[in-house]
Amino acid sequence: MQADIERPTENVQRDTVLIADDHGLYRSGFGFLLRDRMGFRSVIEAATFDAALDRLAETPNVELALFDLAMPGISGPESLSVVKDTYPGIRVAIVSGSEERNDVVKAVAMGLNGYVPKSLADEEIVGALHDILEGRVFVPRFMTSGAAARAGKAGNSETAGNKGDPGGGATCKPISPRQRDVLDCVRRGLSNKEIARELDIAEGTVKIHLAALFSHFGARNRTELATRS
Repeated sequence: MQADIERPTENVQRDTVLIADDHGLYRSGFGFLLRDRMGFRSVIEAATFDAALDRLAETPNVELALFDLAMPGISGPESLSVVKDTYPGIRVAIVSGSEERNDVVKAVAMGLNGYVPKSLADEEIVGALHDILEGRVFVPRFMTSGAAARAGKAGNSETAGNKGDPGGGATCKPISPRQRDVLDCVRRGLSNKEIARELDIAEGTVKIHLAALFSHFGARNRTELATRS
């Protein structure tokens, strides 16, 4: 970590980063850090999960997408797994005020690239994001304690069981209000383009919500989704 923190960043030029957080002042301060210390040329912001999905759908060359767990539209790390699947070339990580070990375990189990607590000092956040951009998965130091390791094993077992069983506990979690809107449109037989127009969201956002709904209900197509839900 120390080597990452001390690495000079002034000459590094990166393209675009997304900050998805409902606190405007935090987005502004974090955006300055990403430009000044990490060399990002462009910082795009979103205050809700749906807005973040729209930004990703309409913005090319995004290298890194950072999401807060407490933002409207997100029900936990599980909400971000579809983002990672849809945009495999983008590093997706959580930057959150939550230091719940179970959230960290779920984030890693979902295939995200890291979990960065907001409580870290600026230098530590910069080092964590360097790790993520270089292909490593960042987890906070408190996860290396014995208790955390035991919790991680239990969390991984539970997550794996839920993920592999469409009828397991993971599907008992309620879908988001926006996913409910998309589901209602599917039941009415609307196409992705028509859903996007009706809900005033990007067509790429519709596809992400649909992928999440297919996974949630264990459906293979729109017909199964409409009848199972």
